[in-house]
Amino acid sequence: MNSTTAMDFGTWPDLFAVDVEGNGAGPPDLVEVAALPICDGRPDTANAGAWLIRPPRPVTPRAARVHGLTNDRLAAEHPWAHVSGAVRGLLGTAWICAHNAHTDYRVLSAHLPGWQPAGVLDTLRLARATHPGLPGYSLDALIAHLDPDLSGAPASGRHRATYDAYAAAQLLISMARRYTTWDQLIAVAVPPGLPGAPRPEEDPTLW
Repeated sequence: MNSTTAMDFGTWPDLFAVDVEGNGAGPPDLVEVAALPICDGRPDTANAGAWLIRPPRPVTPRAARVHGLTNDRLAAEHPWAHVSGAVRGLLGTAWICAHNAHTDYRVLSAHLPGWQPAGVLDTLRLARATHPGLPGYSLDALIAHLDPDLSGAPASGRHRATYDAYAAAQLLISMARRYTTWDQLIAVAVPPGLPGAPRPEEDPTLW
């Protein structure tokens, strides 16, 4: 995994670290979305997008305790229909990255019919491959173990979409430095079945 050749971040395609927060319903309604570009190995906060959303169903007390977004706090925000176009327009067909990316990809896909990112990187999957044997792989555990630079993180704090997207971006950047190429990175970071997963090579013995 370690190599004398450093990862060239300039070769990366368009990529956003994303995070979503929900109202606690099943399936969840969105209450917050963040999309943070990663450019040349750095989070690009100047061109990030963040949206608070008034959900059609109330925020459950349990969800409110996690992210702090109460029904009163969201009462004056726009519903999803008013912001979905901006979210779709920013993400386009770029790659996305998230921690435990299955969840963010599934929820965003449900709210953006027809949207398809070029690929999906999962920092949870990447961390298990890059740092095997850790006692835990939650976002908090990886922040404690890898100590990424979060000095520029939004003041919103943990469990808010803007902060968690920034943390996922910095974790990705930190772990990516242990790989040589983008192809090596996606080989271990894209969960099977999600967009961008490398296709298994054909068995040459079949012919």
